[in-house]
Amino acid sequence: MTAFFYINLHMSIFCCTFAAKMKSMQYSIKEVFSPKLFSTLRNYTKAQFGQDALAGIIVGIVAIPLAIAFGISSGVGPTEGLVTAIIAGLIISVLGGSKVQIGGPTGAFIVIIYGIIQEFGLSGLAIATIMAGILLVLMGLAHLGNVIKFVPYPVIVGFTAGIALTIFSTQMNDFFGMGLEKVPANFIDKWIFYAQHMHMNWWAFGIGMFSLLVCIFMPKITKRIPGSLAAIIIATFAVWLLKRYAPESWGVASLQTISDLYALPHGIPAPHLPSMELADGESFFTTVQKLFPAAFTIAMLGAIESLLSAIVADGVIGDKHNSNTELIAQGVANMVVPFFGGIPATGAIARTMTNINNGGRTPIAGVVHAVVLLLVLLFMGELVGMIPMACLAAVLIMVAYSMSGWKTIVGLFKHRNRDFWVLVITFLLTVIFDLTVAIEVGILLALVLFLMRTSEATHIRTFHDEIDPNEDSESHLNLEHLTIPEGVEVYEIDGPYFFGIANKFDDIMTHVSGKEYPIRIIRMRKVPFVDATAMHNLSMLIQRSHKEGITIILSGVNDHVHKQLMQGGIEQQMDPHNICADIHFALRRASDILELKNKN
Repeated sequence: MTAFFYINLHMSIFCCTFAAKMKSMQYSIKEVFSPKLFSTLRNYTKAQFGQDALAGIIVGIVAIPLAIAFGISSGVGPTEGLVTAIIAGLIISVLGGSKVQIGGPTGAFIVIIYGIIQEFGLSGLAIATIMAGILLVLMGLAHLGNVIKFVPYPVIVGFTAGIALTIFSTQMNDFFGMGLEKVPANFIDKWIFYAQHMHMNWWAFGIGMFSLLVCIFMPKITKRIPGSLAAIIIATFAVWLLKRYAPESWGVASLQTISDLYALPHGIPAPHLPSMELADGESFFTTVQKLFPAAFTIAMLGAIESLLSAIVADGVIGDKHNSNTELIAQGVANMVVPFFGGIPATGAIARTMTNINNGGRTPIAGVVHAVVLLLVLLFMGELVGMIPMACLAAVLIMVAYSMSGWKTIVGLFKHRNRDFWVLVITFLLTVIFDLTVAIEVGILLALVLFLMRTSEATHIRTFHDEIDPNEDSESHLNLEHLTIPEGVEVYEIDGPYFFGIANKFDDIMTHVSGKEYPIRIIRMRKVPFVDATAMHNLSMLIQRSHKEGITIILSGVNDHVHKQLMQGGIEQQMDPHNICADIHFALRRASDILELKNKN
C-alpha cells in the first residue's frame, strides 16, 4: 500500500505540473533544448581550445579516483564507475545547457544505488536509472528547470549531510581492513554489525590514515595536484613495493586492492538490453511500480544537484545556463548509461569547479575529460587494479566531509529556528530511513512552514470609529482621518487571503453581532491573491450575511483579485456597487445604505 501511495502521489503531482506547464506556455523547441556546445563553437579559437584541453585533462585526472571510488562504493565496480563518467560526461557536455558542467557519478547517489541493488539487483538499478532519465527529459520539456531550484535550502543541506554521514559509515569496513561481507545497508544495523565484528588490519588502517593525511594536507602544499590523486599515486606505489619486496611474515598480502575484489577494467562494455524482470520473475509493470519511488528520487536528486552546480558555475564565469536543456541532457545521459552497465549520473560540483579554476570555458573541456577517462579505461586497467581499498575509503571519507556542510549546520544551530528543525528532520530521515522518504517529508515540512509563515505575515485588523490613513503611509502627508459611520465595521486583510488565513477570518466574522454592525466593509487593498478556500468562505459569508440582514462591501480590490472573484461567482452574489475601488468609496457607499435603511 505504501508503494502505491508513493506512486500515485508522485505521478499526480508530476502529471498535473507537467500538464499545467505545457498548457500555459508557448512551446518552443529552441527555448527548451538549446545545447551550449553549438553556440560556443561559432566563435571558437585555438587559444580557447588550448585552455579547454588543459582543463579537460586536469579534471579527467581528478575524476579517475572519484569515478572508481563511487562505482565501488555503490556496489558495482571500478569499470562501471569509469564507464558512467565517460558516457554520461560526454553526453552532458555535448547536449547540456551549461558551458562548463562536468557530469558523472557523484557521492549523493551512492546510498540510493546501494539500496536499489540490495533490494532489486543490477537489473532493477538499470530500469530505475532509465525511468529517472525519462522523468528528467519530461521535466525539461515541461519547463520545470526553474521550479526545481525552489527546493528549500534546509532540505538540501539536511539530506546532503545525511548522505555524507552514510557514505562515511560505508567506508569503515575498507578503512580498517575488516574484510566483512554482507554488511547491512541500513545505517543503524550497519554500525551494530561493525561493533559485533570489529577487528583491524593494521596495514589497511595505516594506508588509510596516510592517504587521509595526504588528502588533507596536499591542498596546503599545492592546489595544482588534487589531494585524492596524490594519495592514490603514493599509496598505490607504496603497496606495490610492499607486496613485491616485504617479507611474507609481515602479512602485507592481507592488504586488499581493487583487483582482489573486482574484475579489472579493459574497455567500454558492449551495449546490452537491461533485463525487464526482477529476480523473482515479476512482470515489467510490477517492476516499474516498485521502482518508481527510487527512480523519482534519482531524478529529483540529479536535477537538484546538476542545477545547483550550474548556478554556482554561472556565478563564477558570468554566464547563464539553460536549465531545461540541462535537465534534458541529464535525462538522456541516464537513459543511455544503463545499456553499458553504468550507474546514475548528474552534474558534479567539485569537478565543475576544477574545470573552471583551470581555464575551462566551453563544453569542449568536458569532452576532453571524457576522452582522458576513456584512455585510462583502455590502457591503465592493471594500474587501477593495484589501488588499495583503504586508500579509496580515505578518498571517500574526504568526499563525505566536503559534502557534510557542517559550517552551515553550525550557523543554523545558533538560531535554532524552524529551518534548523527541517534540516534536522531531513538529516535523520536520510540516515535512519532513506533518501526518498527524507526528500518527500523534508519538502512537505518546508511547505507547511512556508504556509505558517505566510499565515503569520497576513494580519487582520478591525476598525470601528475611524481609520488613520497615516498609520501605514510612507508619504507622511498628514492625511485626514476617515470617520466610520455608526453601525459600520471595517476589517482589513493585510496579506494573501488563502486557506491558512481564510478560516481564521471566518471565525472572527462569525462571532460579530449583525444587530450592532449591519454593514461590514472588507478592505482588500493589500490582498495580492485569493485561493479556492478563501473564495468559498467569502461566498458562505455573503450568503449568511444576506440571511441575517447584513450588507457586505468589498474595498480596494485589485484587478487580479477582482477577476478571481468574478470567475468564482462572488460578484453575482452581491450588488456590483458594493465592490468599491477604495475605502473612500466604500465608506460613502456604507453611508448611503444606512441612510436608505433609516428612511425605510
